[in-house]
Amino acid sequence: MQEKSNKKVVIIGAGPAGLTAAYQLCKEGVASVVLEKDNVVGGISRTVNYKGYLFDIGGHRFFTKVKAVDDMWREVLGEKRFLRRSRLSRIYYNKKFFFYPLKATNALLGLGLWNCFTMVGSYAKAQMFPIKPERSFEDWISNRFGKRLYNTFFKTYTEKVWGMPCSEISADWAAQRIKGLSLIATIRSALLASQVKQKGEVIKTLIDAFDYPEKGPGMMWEMVADDIQKRGSELKMESGVEKIHWTKGRVTALEARSNGTSELIEGSDFISSMPIRELVRKMEPQPPADVLEAADKLGYRDFLTVSLIVNKADLFKDNWIYIHDSDVKVGRIQNFKNWSPSMVPDPNKTCLGLEYFCFEGDGLWTMDDKDLIDLGAKELGILGLVDPNDIEDGAVVRMPKAYPVYDGVYVEAVDTIREFLAGMPNLHLVGRNGMHKYNNQDHSMLTAMLSVKNILGANYDVWGVN
Repeated sequence: MQEKSNKKVVIIGAGPAGLTAAYQLCKEGVASVVLEKDNVVGGISRTVNYKGYLFDIGGHRFFTKVKAVDDMWREVLGEKRFLRRSRLSRIYYNKKFFFYPLKATNALLGLGLWNCFTMVGSYAKAQMFPIKPERSFEDWISNRFGKRLYNTFFKTYTEKVWGMPCSEISADWAAQRIKGLSLIATIRSALLASQVKQKGEVIKTLIDAFDYPEKGPGMMWEMVADDIQKRGSELKMESGVEKIHWTKGRVTALEARSNGTSELIEGSDFISSMPIRELVRKMEPQPPADVLEAADKLGYRDFLTVSLIVNKADLFKDNWIYIHDSDVKVGRIQNFKNWSPSMVPDPNKTCLGLEYFCFEGDGLWTMDDKDLIDLGAKELGILGLVDPNDIEDGAVVRMPKAYPVYDGVYVEAVDTIREFLAGMPNLHLVGRNGMHKYNNQDHSMLTAMLSVKNILGANYDVWGVN
C-alpha cells in the first residue's frame, strides 16, 4: 500500500459514489475534500422535504448482493432506521392493472387466454429464429420474451423513459438492467409466486421485499456527510468545478467556484462522479479533438418529479406503478407513504410522486411548476387513481442528467475517452454519470470503494462492476 500521509484526495460530487469514497477514505485515515455544486447531498438518491412531506427522486430500494455495500448501509444507519418493505408494484396497461412481477391468474384474466396463447407462440418463434446480432433493446427483449410481449409490456414505457425508439437504444442497456430475466423466468415467478433464482442468485428485477430507510435514502447520505466532516474531511456545498488542470501523466488541480469566488484545489488523487461529457469539456488544456468529439456524442435523459399531496389517508397499496399508456405523459407513480409512513407527516393524507422523463430545455422541463402540478392532477384523474379535487398542494423537483443514454454510439465514445484518461492514473471515474454507466446505488457505491482501494495501491477493475 502507498503511504497514506502523502495522500490528498479531491472528490467531485456528493452523491452515493462521491460520499462513499470519502467515507471509505476516512476509515483508512485519509482526509478528502468533496465538492458538490448543489445545495443538497445525495445526488439522485436525495430525499426532498416539502412542508414536512418527504419524497425521493424515484424510489430507491436498499437491496444488494454486494456485502461491502450492505455492511456500509447498516454501519451508517443501524438496523433500527431500516424498514423491511414488501414490494408491491403494478403495470397500468390498456386500462387494466397487472402485477409486476407477473402473477399467473392476474395476467391471464387481464390479457385474455388468446392473447396469452399468442404471446407464448411469439416467444417460441423467437427461440427458433432469434434476431442476430442483437444490436438494440428491441432485439434483446424480443429474443427473450417474443415480439408480442415486447410490444405489450416493454415498448411504450421504455420509449417514454428514453424519448427515442427502442430500435435506437443499445442492447447493452437491457443486458445490464434486466439481466437474468426471460419469459421462462417470469412465468416461473408468476406460477410459483416466489423469487426466481438464476444460477443460485435472486434476479434483482423480481425481488419481493427490500429494506428502506425510515425517512428516505437522503437520510443515509446526510448522515455520511456529517460523519466524514466529523472525521476531518471537508465538504464544500454549492461549489461547482469549472476547470480540471492536467499535464501529461496526471491531473494536478481543480478550479472550483463558490459564492462568486474561484479557488484552486490541488491534490494527489482525484475522484470524479460528474458526467463524463462535462469532465472532458472542463479539462485545461483541452484534450485532443477526437476526445472532445467523443464526449459530445454522450447523451443524457433528464427527469422531474411532481409531488402531490392528496387529502386521502389511503389510495392504493402499491409502492409504485408503471404507466404503459401513451395517453398520459407520466411514466411512473410512487406512493411514498407505502415506502415509509414517516414520509408523510399527516396520516390522513398521502404523498404521490409522479415521474416525468424529459430532456433539459424541452416543453416539460421548462413548464411552470403550477402547470406541472395541474398536469399531474389531471393525469391522475384520467388514470382513475385520484380525484383531482382531492389534491391540495404540490411541488416540483428537476433532476438533470438522471440517466446516461445507451445509444448506438456511446460505447465507442466512452472507449475513446477511457483510452485518453488511462494516461492519468490519478483520476478515478466512479458512479452512474461518472462512468456513463446505468448503475444502481449499490454498484455506484462499489465503484467508489474499489477506487479508494486502488488509490491506496490495489489494482481492481472498476469498469467491471455490474
